[in-house]
Amino acid sequence: MWDRDVRLALHAVLEEQHGHERSETKLIDELSLAGEVRVDVAVLNGSFSGYEIKSAHDTLRRLPKQVEVYSKMLDHMTLVVADKHVSHALPLLPEWWGVVTATSTDEGLVLAEERSARPNPKVDPSFLATLLWREELLAALEERGIGKGVRSKPRHVLMARLVERTSADEMRVLVREQLKVRANWRGCAA
Repeated sequence: MWDRDVRLALHAVLEEQHGHERSETKLIDELSLAGEVRVDVAVLNGSFSGYEIKSAHDTLRRLPKQVEVYSKMLDHMTLVVADKHVSHALPLLPEWWGVVTATSTDEGLVLAEERSARPNPKVDPSFLATLLWREELLAALEERGIGKGVRSKPRHVLMARLVERTSADEMRVLVREQLKVRANWRGCAA
């Protein structure tokens, strides 16, 4: 079982789950988060959810760093993991993460939910702000009437201003909605 096999099965499940809300849902493959890691599949709709795939040919070596970054940015997170890795992966995951096992059978690949993802209790707005491009940050500041004096400032100043003057919930909605409408995604699934 390879990553591409699990990804295809996962996409089929996600298409089935979100088919009725397709106009409000965007699937993005390989979304870079904080410039450090890429979540295998991101789902943007009423929440910002991620799916990390660990196939039978993968290792769990990068999982601790992925857990650290994903846990700062995503509303829900699910590890889609080959059955051979489950016992080693579970101790590395926060309780709110979901777990789906991927098992090869004679009929093909089977995905089975072991644990449902729950809401992330600790999304960090500062990390969410890193997902916005400079132009998006400027537009968000202007829309809120807090853009004065920062138009020529570096991106980190724009992010700091937005985070300090925007509630955590408002930041979650802002980033999620901006990512949904953004064009020119590399690796965009839909």
